[in-house]
Amino acid sequence: MLTALWGLPLLAIIIWFGEPWFTIFIAIWAALAVFEFYRLVANTRAKPLTYFGLAWTVFFIVSRNPEVISTLEPYFDTSLLPPLLLASAVTLSLILLLPYARQKQETVFARWAWTIGGIIYVGWLLSYLVALRGLEDGRNWVFFALLVTFASDSAAFFTGKALGKHKLAPSISPGKTWEGAIGGIIGAIIISLLFILPTPLNLPLSWGQAILLGLLVSIFGQLGDLIESLFKRKMGVKDSGNLIPGHGGVLDRIDSVVLAGIVVYYYVIWVAM
Repeated sequence: MLTALWGLPLLAIIIWFGEPWFTIFIAIWAALAVFEFYRLVANTRAKPLTYFGLAWTVFFIVSRNPEVISTLEPYFDTSLLPPLLLASAVTLSLILLLPYARQKQETVFARWAWTIGGIIYVGWLLSYLVALRGLEDGRNWVFFALLVTFASDSAAFFTGKALGKHKLAPSISPGKTWEGAIGGIIGAIIISLLFILPTPLNLPLSWGQAILLGLLVSIFGQLGDLIESLFKRKMGVKDSGNLIPGHGGVLDRIDSVVLAGIVVYYYVIWVAM
């Protein structure tokens, strides 16, 4: 809670004032998260290309910045930038692994797969938050995605502690319960409904849309949490790191956000715009 008391106001200020600070913050956060990802993977024999992955993760984040896009638009079709980055990540990482051909083929391709996995999981998915901030009412949509996700996580944690009896996925995360998951959904919906009130964070949502979007953010956020729990279980660790007191590592803090941000982004461009 002490970490949240200084961390959340800082995050709110960065979101409120926007670019370039928001992209810089997400790029730093992504770099730290993917570094933790690769550090955990390096405990196996399949050591990823850490510095290559760090660079391409940051490239993905920066490529969604609206100022960068507007600068590049006169020269080429910027809609091709994400697939170009993905193609270059796949091909260049394979080329960089050619000198290690004497190793077992399974090890070489495992190194390549983990390298690309970190870039996609952290860089590509987190870049949606930068793209979301660049849309109309982007500031408020980012607040929606993050606050609803945080509410879902907190409500799930406290409800699970108080009422949890039925395990949700015991083979992946023994501490999670169905009661906690339902509590998380309720908490997310309550916070999402606050965004239809006449405040500076007001969004063009009806009651039904706010409830549905809150439900989706909570479900996908909890699925993202389970995905990272599965990854950490495979790596044999409880937390991805200890950089954030009381919260574990940086990677631990993006598990719910990466999928929730995508849900909100596509809702905005498919429904709200």
